[in-house]
Amino acid sequence: MLRRVAVVCTCVVAVGIFATSLALAEDLSPEQARAFVVGKLFSYTCFEGTAGSGRIFADGSVVGTVKFRGQGETRFATLPPGTIKVDGTSMCAHLSGLPITPCFRVQKLSYRSFRGSVAGLGFAYCDFYQRNPRTELLTKRAEPRPAVTPIANSRPLLRPSLAE
Repeated sequence: MLRRVAVVCTCVVAVGIFATSLALAEDLSPEQARAFVVGKLFSYTCFEGTAGSGRIFADGSVVGTVKFRGQGETRFATLPPGTIKVDGTSMCAHLSGLPITPCFRVQKLSYRSFRGSVAGLGFAYCDFYQRNPRTELLTKRAEPRPAVTPIANSRPLLRPSLAE
């Protein structure tokens, strides 16, 4: 009986934590999203496996990397100024060659992460996590160096003399 109570309590606590984390997700207005995102480096993973990292600049340009569907090589990508802009009540991507202009819903998940989804298509989303490359340099462990034999201090073997 005590086990059942413990399992039920654990489940209730887990559901409460899950519900609280969902309640913390806050929809951002386009201006709030712009202030939250611009100039910061984010890593991202998308619903279909695409992943990478990038930065949106104040002029609406984007620089980063992308690995489509988690396959193939990671590629460097840039988008020109004016690509990401606020259109009325939405943040949209103006990409040449597309028949539509996709707009996004931005949900703040934590002070360092957000979810961006195509407006009207909640299943098409990417999760973004802020990165700080300076702290990553400090936290990465140095790879061990291979053992090096000192050449300058090694003595060559001498030939025996003829007298021996």
